[in-house]
Amino acid sequence: MAMKGNTRWQFVAIGAAVAIAAAIGLAMMLNKGHKDDPKMNGEPPSLKFDIADPTPQLDPKKPLRCYVNGADVGELTLADCAKKNGVATGQLDVGVDDQGNVAAAPTGSLVPVPGAPTSATPGTTAPVAEPEPTGEIVPETAKVATGPTAPCLRYNSNSWNRLRDDLTLGQCAALLFDSRCVSPGNASYGRWGEKTLRLVPKRVEISDDNTNFRTLVEQGKGCSVPAQ
Repeated sequence: MAMKGNTRWQFVAIGAAVAIAAAIGLAMMLNKGHKDDPKMNGEPPSLKFDIADPTPQLDPKKPLRCYVNGADVGELTLADCAKKNGVATGQLDVGVDDQGNVAAAPTGSLVPVPGAPTSATPGTTAPVAEPEPTGEIVPETAKVATGPTAPCLRYNSNSWNRLRDDLTLGQCAALLFDSRCVSPGNASYGRWGEKTLRLVPKRVEISDDNTNFRTLVEQGKGCSVPAQ
């Protein structure tokens, strides 16, 4: 009887070993089968499109990250995001925010507005230190237009750089943004006296409080900005 009991346990042990070996072999075969599958380069699944396209095609019912006054308000449809911003859907830009997420916001709002120069006292124009040479060639501006004048500054490399003094608003806008183009979701900034200028796709905007912007002038062919 003892011999029969030992034999039975031997068969059980052999069967278990065969099952384990079969499972290991199957796992190795499956792994080999997927070895050459294309990888995602460590990127999470996401909607990809060329933001240089001025009219990217999106599902209007698909939620995407929405910005209001530069603040993330969660994921909303294009219509709901436009409603939050108080604009029409067509006035929203769609791009990729600094987290890599597809986002929508009023033109240029995906780029934070830089703070105004802080060395000014109320009611005066902020003095700006002479910047380090950047290699930018600033063309001479013909004194044709008339009207109030003020210093004209460009914001780049995280600092305000004075370009010229005593320019009219139109001359400053043209000096800053003529023949410059930006893609949807992006913006470029400048200052004229105490007013902030912003280049967004197809137009130049102006703000008296560095927060609320309105259209100053539309860009023409070749992203041109006329010196008014």
